[in-house]
Amino acid sequence: MPPTHPPDFEHAIHSANIWLKGVSEALGTEDRHLAHRILRAWLHTFRDRLTVDVAAHFAAQLPELIRGVYYDGWDPSVVPVKYDRAGYTDRFVQAAKVDAEDVPRIAAAVTGVVRAHVSRGHLEAALEQLPHDIRALLLQPIV
Repeated sequence: MPPTHPPDFEHAIHSANIWLKGVSEALGTEDRHLAHRILRAWLHTFRDRLTVDVAAHFAAQLPELIRGVYYDGWDPSVVPVKYDRAGYTDRFVQAAKVDAEDVPRIAAAVTGVVRAHVSRGHLEAALEQLPHDIRALLLQPIV
């Protein structure tokens, strides 16, 4: 049976599924819709706090379909959006539809997945742009 998608498209789907599987496993769920929603919230709250140059440089490390999620709805004319840990948490809660008390665990888990898949230097450079309190939230040890 001939393939229904070009090989490049199959590779893009495969790469996105690897990321979603990683997020699902890190969160201890098999719900891929939840994993997608949380990954999307992580990507958007991260992206919106970065300068345009750093956001674009970081995006270059992402697989094609994940990069599309990252850029979806982005308005580079209004970034970086200034918010602190509480603002980050509020944005994450609204986007991911999770409880605020779960954000530290979830955000750190997703950061671990992202760290496993992108160049450490690129992630660290982007993390350095974040205020200390948000960076600490994303990098806290997972309990």
